[in-house]
Amino acid sequence: MKIAVYSTKQYDKKYLQHVNDAYGFELEFFDFLLTAKTAKTANGCEAVCIFVNDDGSRPVLEELKAHGVKYIALRCAGFNNVDLEAAKELGLRVVRVPAYSPEAVAEHAIGMMMSLNRRIHRAYQRTRDANFSLEGLTGFTMYGQNRRGDRHRENWRSDVADP
Repeated sequence: MKIAVYSTKQYDKKYLQHVNDAYGFELEFFDFLLTAKTAKTANGCEAVCIFVNDDGSRPVLEELKAHGVKYIALRCAGFNNVDLEAAKELGLRVVRVPAYSPEAVAEHAIGMMMSLNRRIHRAYQRTRDANFSLEGLTGFTMYGQNRRGDRHRENWRSDVADP
């Protein structure tokens, strides 16, 4: 099966090629977005693999169908960029990532919270300007609740030490 992969970054290409070694699909990588103008590049492909900013609107899906595409695979959990009703009417099968890893979401959130709490971006800008003052860089207390809050607390306990 030939698959057109859109919005590809180098890390996507590396990972997908590695995983594909076990399956032997013919992958064609494009670094540009899937749009009505670029849909013709899927000619001869049975499937397309798209990401969050690719266009899965009716006109694009119609164009893909005209070029022989049967499957739309999203490499993300969200699918708001795909017209599912149009896909169904056109007989296109749509698949997506079922959910994001709770660990990945929690770890990313912790990184963002630490950056905000420690005002890392502001500190970086000041350092770049040779301003080493600590004024305005003090942190604050954060509280978390629910399942994600529980995951954050678990990660903080196991991965972070702030003497």
